[in-house]
Amino acid sequence: MISSMEYMGNAIGKLYGLGVGPGDPELMTLKAARLVKECSMIAIPVTGQETNVAFAIAKGVVPEIIDREILELSMPMTRDKVKLQESHETAAETIISELKKGKDVAFLTLGDPSIYSTYIYLHNIVVARGYPAEIIPGIPSFCAAAARLNEGLTEAGEALHIIPASYEGVEEALALKGTKVLMKTGKSIGKIKALLQKMDHPPTVKMVERCGMTGERVFSKVEDFDENASYFSILVVKD
Repeated sequence: MISSMEYMGNAIGKLYGLGVGPGDPELMTLKAARLVKECSMIAIPVTGQETNVAFAIAKGVVPEIIDREILELSMPMTRDKVKLQESHETAAETIISELKKGKDVAFLTLGDPSIYSTYIYLHNIVVARGYPAEIIPGIPSFCAAAARLNEGLTEAGEALHIIPASYEGVEEALALKGTKVLMKTGKSIGKIKALLQKMDHPPTVKMVERCGMTGERVFSKVEDFDENASYFSILVVKD
């Protein structure tokens, strides 16, 4: 454990899990923008798929980010638990090596770091090993989607359920009372669309794709949902 915030006589840096919001740069918080300016290193996950969206959002607020030292961390898009653990351990070790040099590191993540974010795995490893890390909240994508739809998510005593739609248990989750927010839709939109259409009492469902980003689309009817819509799609299901 690092008890004095020093390593071999050098000051220890701090890791920040920094939520940049759902897509619109104007929804990035003042605190997040300040830390991007102050941290000496910016960490971004490299998945091998879409260009890092969180970095692009931050650049829209803090243009000088392009002159920062960038730490690219390999984060494969897989559900193989062994491979995931290996990538998390490797990324955390890489970050720790920079913290030991006294560098403050900002790991950029879409939305909020506490909601289905890869960052939290690295955060837990870094903290468990005694190094300082802090979560900086961001506006969650489903809140931005509700705002885009110009409606609330819940009222009075209604429950709100956040559901990872590309995992098992979606059909059971759709039967829950209250508002259901379906995230992590991946390639499951067709399956979800079919489940919704065969329900005895079909709920009201709307979908926002790429909320606040280029290519944003809003769907107000289940039958209009594009089954090939982006991974960045949020479904709001109301009884």
